[in-house]
Amino acid sequence: MSLSIDFFDEIMKRMRDDGYEMVAVTSPGPELDKLRDEDGFHCVAVPMERQISLFKDFVSLVRMIRVLWQEKPYIVHSMTPKAGLVCMIAGWLTRVPIRIHTFTGLVWPTAVGMKRKVLMTTDKILCACATHVIPEGQGVLNDLKNYGVCKKPMKVLGYGNVKGVDMERFDPARFDKKTNDDGTFVFLFVGRIVGDKGINELVEAFSDLHDTYKNTRLRLVGRYEKELDPVSEETQKIIDTCEGIMVVGPKYGEDLLQEYANADCFVMPSYREGFPNTVLEAGAMGLPQVVTDINGSREIISDIIESVGNVVICKNGIVIPPKDSDSLYEAMTLIMIDNGMRNDFATNARTMIYERFEKSFIQNCLMVYYKAIIDR
Repeated sequence: MSLSIDFFDEIMKRMRDDGYEMVAVTSPGPELDKLRDEDGFHCVAVPMERQISLFKDFVSLVRMIRVLWQEKPYIVHSMTPKAGLVCMIAGWLTRVPIRIHTFTGLVWPTAVGMKRKVLMTTDKILCACATHVIPEGQGVLNDLKNYGVCKKPMKVLGYGNVKGVDMERFDPARFDKKTNDDGTFVFLFVGRIVGDKGINELVEAFSDLHDTYKNTRLRLVGRYEKELDPVSEETQKIIDTCEGIMVVGPKYGEDLLQEYANADCFVMPSYREGFPNTVLEAGAMGLPQVVTDINGSREIISDIIESVGNVVICKNGIVIPPKDSDSLYEAMTLIMIDNGMRNDFATNARTMIYERFEKSFIQNCLMVYYKAIIDR
């Protein structure tokens, strides 16, 4: 998807400044047009479906082969699952010398049956065609290795993540926090409003919390994807009837940052992630967080202080098991009522993001990696 350009447009500019010629290949979209028309990069549109579509995927592969024959790159680097499969196969067939893929997340660990087998097989093919594999985080690396999907040497760059955070932009001091005289406590979720983001458990836990603490609010920032992974009927009913829950649609730019600034706690109860940027962004905005014990999230909310049952208290937030509404309720309640703990989380959150995930540090890790490969 052209939206993926957001992951690599800045590194492309830095590499170009260092004398490298860069070409962007994505599905068509306004982001690709901007990269070409405003930033002056050579851009090529190759339509690719997010979902499995054998005929359309074959057409995408043929088009990608044609692009690589014409461009004759020395390195190809892919980042999303479908683009990675198409790009790595095309790169192998056209004998591109260096073929890098970054795994930003894995779908198959939470899939079942035939779907799981198909997804694992496609990732095995991708890895076989790549010359270098970069897992976005240590959890992704462990899954690729332990399940036998990738047998090549792998390396996590820095502490993980592919984008990093612009700490000047994500700075709570830039915003006036909207407060309510009645002491309303605001929980925030940012992401797709779908089942595997943990929305069913989040809505259930918040509904129970709101029954006791009427001054609580839950803001769901994102869009429904009812055709892919709808929330349950019971969840939708609660969302529609609970006065404390507000679905505000997707937010971008300064509007999204204002949502972070207005919140008191960020909640990400997802079943799977690669390295969730929203958790990084919320931390940069100084928010205490509740996240699930999954790849990426547990690498951001880290440095364990103590465990109380299923609730793991860290320096900058709380980690709970996925698909566990009771633990989610307990963690959300604890953060809301324990002012000292919440303030400690908030104090540590921004510092930890700056030390480990500031964007120039992340970009430097990738540039060093590129140059080490080129110089061999």
